[in-house]
Amino acid sequence: MNSGSHTAESVTLARLPSGVELTTTVHIYRGPDDGPTLYLQAAQHGREINGTETLRRFHDRLPLNSLAGTIVAVPVANPLTFDRVSYTLPEEFDSINPNMNRVWPGDSTGSLHQRMAARLWAYVERADAVVDLHTGSPDMLPHVVYLEGDDRSRAIAEAFGTDLLLSEPADEDAPEAWHRRGFAGKLRVVAATEGIPSITPELAYNKQIVEEVVENGVAGLLDVCRHLGMLPGEPSDREPTIARNHLGQVTAGESGLFRPKPSLDVGQFVPDGAKLGTVYDPTTYREVQTATADRDGLLYALTKEATVTAGDQLASVAEVRDG
Repeated sequence: MNSGSHTAESVTLARLPSGVELTTTVHIYRGPDDGPTLYLQAAQHGREINGTETLRRFHDRLPLNSLAGTIVAVPVANPLTFDRVSYTLPEEFDSINPNMNRVWPGDSTGSLHQRMAARLWAYVERADAVVDLHTGSPDMLPHVVYLEGDDRSRAIAEAFGTDLLLSEPADEDAPEAWHRRGFAGKLRVVAATEGIPSITPELAYNKQIVEEVVENGVAGLLDVCRHLGMLPGEPSDREPTIARNHLGQVTAGESGLFRPKPSLDVGQFVPDGAKLGTVYDPTTYREVQTATADRDGLLYALTKEATVTAGDQLASVAEVRDG
């Protein structure tokens, strides 16, 4: 009986000014039978470590001898932000592109992040599907984002199996803010545009390993493999809520301290006009903003970080779709 194989290779992503090589480890799992290639990645943003822990446990639980095809897994896509426990790089490393998830498919002659992305894109472009693991804030409902209108990406999102799926419009269908923030350069968006079905699970919680979140992430990856025919069996049967991404975001109109409404929690449905919290001046005690929902929907993010600056996101209310 043929058995599968696992290799772990050190890959140079770029070189630092001193000549030191910036490396990461790429794990490659090959099953005894032919099948698709699945690319898995975590920690583009170094404080989002639940994805890295998910890949470690997935490594332990993957039934390699039952695998059909190949899995490529990169547990630390961005070693520099990982070491700094940060979302972006300071200007000293990349003054042009501080956020790695805005520069895909990269450029082998470009800035540091562009070179790192280009090196990993060599694996991505050979894949039949992509799962880019991220984590949001501690006060966010775990969800999976996929490109709106991409049925293959949606099917993978459904297989991963969070209770909430968010479809994200892109290109001419996306709002102006989507383009202004450089979202066209996200790995998921670029891969899907190139015809590779791709999803971004937002596992929730950063800077800490949360058992339930990680366990759900491992179960989701195994179900994605089942969906793709890479492992025997069928994904778990779920009925997620489908909503649209980047709609219903409530921002701070004034700076101050934000007190969320005590009875609210993520996962609740809220009506249009519902009070979500209050921003007040900490020195005069004057209320400067009543934050309200501008639509009926599912409250999937609510900040608990009290000190806010005008423009900060306070809450997100997902506009639920019929299907």
